[in-house]
Amino acid sequence: MNAIEKVDLKTLDLSDYDELEALMKDCYPNIENPEWKKPQLEKLLSLFPEGQIVIKVDGKIVACALAFITHYSRFEEDHTYSEITGNFSFDTHSEDGDVMYGLDLFVHPDYRGMRLGRRMYDYRKNLCEDMNLRGIVLGGRIPNYHKYHEELSAKEYIRKVKHKEIHDPVLNFQLANDFTVKRIVKNYLSNDPSSQEYAALLEWANIYYTKPAKTFKPEKSVVRLGLVQWQMRSYDGFEGLKEQIEFFVDAVSGYEADFLMFPEYVNAPLMAAYNRLSEVEAIRKLAGYTDRMRDTFADFAISYNINIITGSMPELRNGHLYNVGHLCKRNGEIEKYEKIHITPSEVSAWGMHGGNQIKTFDTDAGKVGILICYDIEFPELTRLLALQGLDILFVPFMTDTQNGYSRVRNCSQARAIENECYVAVAGSVGNLPKVHNMDIQFAQSVVFTPCDFAFPTNGIKAEATPNTEKILIVDVDLDLLRELHEKGSVRILKDRRTDLYDVILKDKD
Repeated sequence: MNAIEKVDLKTLDLSDYDELEALMKDCYPNIENPEWKKPQLEKLLSLFPEGQIVIKVDGKIVACALAFITHYSRFEEDHTYSEITGNFSFDTHSEDGDVMYGLDLFVHPDYRGMRLGRRMYDYRKNLCEDMNLRGIVLGGRIPNYHKYHEELSAKEYIRKVKHKEIHDPVLNFQLANDFTVKRIVKNYLSNDPSSQEYAALLEWANIYYTKPAKTFKPEKSVVRLGLVQWQMRSYDGFEGLKEQIEFFVDAVSGYEADFLMFPEYVNAPLMAAYNRLSEVEAIRKLAGYTDRMRDTFADFAISYNINIITGSMPELRNGHLYNVGHLCKRNGEIEKYEKIHITPSEVSAWGMHGGNQIKTFDTDAGKVGILICYDIEFPELTRLLALQGLDILFVPFMTDTQNGYSRVRNCSQARAIENECYVAVAGSVGNLPKVHNMDIQFAQSVVFTPCDFAFPTNGIKAEATPNTEKILIVDVDLDLLRELHEKGSVRILKDRRTDLYDVILKDKD
């Protein structure tokens, strides 16, 4: 498979039917005619357009999910697939229904393993919350049951799948997406010998459901952050480092985090192989890994459905060395940020240059800014970002001593208060005995908040144990920032005396 540039989840457009038909043939090779006819999809789109979605990878449709809305009371008794769909007329759809019924979900064989199915289920779950539905219900096939039906009842088979004693690709996938088995249905889908015409009636419950449904429209504002307090250690080359990075990506994405941040110079352990060289030569060798690191993070962002702040890495550009990082979004987009202010040791040891870009980034979970380590000690930078609408500021850092860490920590907390935003800092711990200029590390990862009644009194949302490798998972509420800007006991951004002073971003090419 070629390198992926962009992943988009969109509602289905009927003009894409020819491409969708080809996808169905690839997904259902044993079915002679397309699973879904064009008039059926046209009907579904007219009834519930938000429920019919596709995923496009670099413009090509590779996955699809279909659904409609109905009443939970329909599941009081057993039903067949034909009955619940009104014999595929979808007359069972109800605008005032209280559950989403999953009709189908399929992914092109070449794109399985990218967690596209989970991405579509996450969309469905968010849609349920937005519409205040009780949850999602569907009939799940058990396609491996035909191998065991002579020795196991359907109930025993499902129990063994739940306990990992038997693998069933469909049921395992549903259970991994937080569905529970409500009951077993016989004769659910005709002509399904693999499942022996059994199905597991599965349910995902929306814990935010509130009656009456017609008047409740929650707006999601809570964003989950994952910070990696990274242990500097020796690795067996690039693949060893990549394996450790994926471990943390997998762990944090398992908590359904929206963002994951690594610290500054996350790939520094790879310099151990060049310790015989001068410091200037070794850092330039490390810069040779940066494009590969960026692409690795970008692939993980897509496959684990999480926005990743890559920390930072050296980049050699036009003969000059820069300290840069990348925001790898889960839709496949990649944006770069640069360290503006270079520390004296970075200049003397490596000849590092400062970048020029000062900007915020729009994401699917708020407007974010990223400043690398020393930059947080210059308050003008964060103020410029705040004036662009900053919600969350991420600060990947690397400090060797506790006094260096104290500068980053205290300045970060000040920036959160001054600019009425959240500030998340993540650094590295441990040591690199075979890497010059990076031998020891000190860090404590923290999420800071403004100081007002809606926030912790000390302005600290959460903090990790100092100098220990771990992850910090934190929820922050963007709506609290909106209220603070307008109704805070003090309103720092609104009350500035711009008639006397201002901070202005110069146009530097």
